[in-house]
Amino acid sequence: MNQEQVKDKLLMINSEVSDFTVTFSGKSSKKVDGLYYPDRKEIVIHNKNFADDNQLIYTAIHEFAHHVHFMKSSAPVSSRSHTIVFYDIFHKLLYRAEELKIYRNIFETIEEFRTLTEKIKRDYLTKNGQLMKDFGSLLMQARELCRKYNVSFEDYVDRALSLHRNEAKTIMKTFVMDINPEIGYENMKTVAKIRDEDLRKGVEEAFFDNKTVDMIRAEIRPEKEFDSRLQFLEEEKRKIEDTLNKLTERLVKIERDMDSLRKSVY
Repeated sequence: MNQEQVKDKLLMINSEVSDFTVTFSGKSSKKVDGLYYPDRKEIVIHNKNFADDNQLIYTAIHEFAHHVHFMKSSAPVSSRSHTIVFYDIFHKLLYRAEELKIYRNIFETIEEFRTLTEKIKRDYLTKNGQLMKDFGSLLMQARELCRKYNVSFEDYVDRALSLHRNEAKTIMKTFVMDINPEIGYENMKTVAKIRDEDLRKGVEEAFFDNKTVDMIRAEIRPEKEFDSRLQFLEEEKRKIEDTLNKLTERLVKIERDMDSLRKSVY
């Protein structure tokens, strides 16, 4: 696969981007497989790093995701920025590449991976999720017992269980909200933080719909978009001015308190 073929495949995945170039360095690198240079819109791939085209195209898609991220955002974006928004873009590009048979997901095509993945999900993620959900049921019982004897449930959690009260509340929510343990406890915590029932159910279902954690988080808390770079800078200026005003008010109060203390001493 040559440079032009890689670019053509990337454009098949997403053609609604500004022009870019793909360059093979002709070298190997122990540090990185590829780089993206936003100032010149160039994807550089250390093609000597790869044993096959599938590995190479994965790296190309990764760097292409940086290009898409950089071009779509009116706010400043670093070419090394691996944010939730970046991974949302990257994972969507990967799924699209799989649909188009441009990239082959070895986690699904190699039997060893499929067997291990099934075991991890069945014997660890699901079981741990169910264990924590059952734990939530026991904590609910503990809260009722504290009410019965008119003692603080928070104190019981803090001192008797050595568990932080906020974590206890989250664990209890996984039981009360009847969250599916198959998504694993960490994802159950994400779902438990959502107050709206319909949205909560939608997010829970999304975990079974091949959506990654970053894709879901990007949907729950979308990054604010700006019509232009100027609008972004105006918003940043307003935030900085608000912060300066608050700091100035705080400084005035501190100086006033210091003057009062000095007068009381002398």
